[in-house]
Amino acid sequence: MAGGAGTDGARAGGAVGGTLAAGGMSVELPLWKAISYFRVLALCYALLRYFNSYLHFLHPVAGWIYFGALILWTLASTRAFSNPQRCTWYVLGFDLALAVTGIVLSGLTDAPARISHGAPTLPTIWAAGTVLGFAAKGGWRPAAASGAVIGVANILGHGGPTGDNVHNIVLLLVAGCAIGYVIELARASEATLTRALQVEAATRERERLSRDIHDGVLQVLALVQRRGAELGSGAKGSGGTGSSVNGRSADGTDFAELGRLAGEQERALRALMTGGPLPAQRPPEAGAEALDPAGPRDLTALLRPYAGERITLSAPGTPVLLPGPAAGELAAAVGAAVDNVRRHAGEGARAWILVEDEPEAVTVSIRDDGPGFAPGRLGEAERAGRLGVSQSIRGRVVDLGGTAELYSAPGEGVEVELRVPRKAS
Repeated sequence: MAGGAGTDGARAGGAVGGTLAAGGMSVELPLWKAISYFRVLALCYALLRYFNSYLHFLHPVAGWIYFGALILWTLASTRAFSNPQRCTWYVLGFDLALAVTGIVLSGLTDAPARISHGAPTLPTIWAAGTVLGFAAKGGWRPAAASGAVIGVANILGHGGPTGDNVHNIVLLLVAGCAIGYVIELARASEATLTRALQVEAATRERERLSRDIHDGVLQVLALVQRRGAELGSGAKGSGGTGSSVNGRSADGTDFAELGRLAGEQERALRALMTGGPLPAQRPPEAGAEALDPAGPRDLTALLRPYAGERITLSAPGTPVLLPGPAAGELAAAVGAAVDNVRRHAGEGARAWILVEDEPEAVTVSIRDDGPGFAPGRLGEAERAGRLGVSQSIRGRVVDLGGTAELYSAPGEGVEVELRVPRKAS
């Protein structure tokens, strides 16, 4: 093999291996392209050296014939070596055979005196590209095997081991095995990263589905349960006739609306069971704006249905515009907070929704005058599996790049502050 072939090959291989280790398998394709460029440059180097010394060869014509074949093969295989799918084991095998042929042929065509003084082989550092190809394709074991074959050919071509060729063989083996080992580590890291990303994606999807179920199915079931209890009490007090008038409950709840909500949740459950898309969840009576989620939405209009006798909405007089998906998610988070007020603050509790339209962000505060709770109560609820605040409220806002803060103390009510930056939304 060439004097200095192992050194140059190790230097080039170390640069490639370092790039791979730094960038992971995302740089595998550039690695193969680098190998193809290295082969072309190594061919030019080998041609230049032979052109300067071919007059000293015993059979220079044989050397030129070999270089003709080497040029044709290098150019023909450049495209294959630039892509791991195209560079098959057959391509690498032929490449190795051509490198071994050139190394052995060097001992037959060069002058014995030059060989004894450590003259380079015909392919010189081009043979290192073969070992790099085996390392990139299969790891350190194929690299070691191909390096050993080239080393044996080098010893045979020089008529036995010498200090120079043994040194070069060791360098080539070390560089090839090191690069192959780094590639194996990078592939294992890529597999681990892929699994982690899949788990993260599955977790996020599970949280999204949990929010949809919490804000849809569970809320409607709670509404039906409350209204059913009220209707039952009204029927007992009025002899079964005073609780409804023209399909409406005594407090104005439309039975048809309850049926519509129940139907929506049935379709949502079926979609979850079959893996299909969920029906669009919208606040009650959100109007025609809910039918066009793509364009800007007025957040105030989406929050207005939550206002009532005990819930006061305060918002700017001008529309608070946000992108449709962001406005819908923020409104759903507010709806979850309002539902928590209805369920936990007590029958006589009042609540206030304050919308602040700022240049950089939109802030919505929900405050009630209920009994409040101790600081550690929220963590206990999450550990018990009640994830309304962490997923339906905080999860939605965090997904929009915002923040959700909750303040409470016993006897002081609860305040939830949701802040969504306009750039993130």
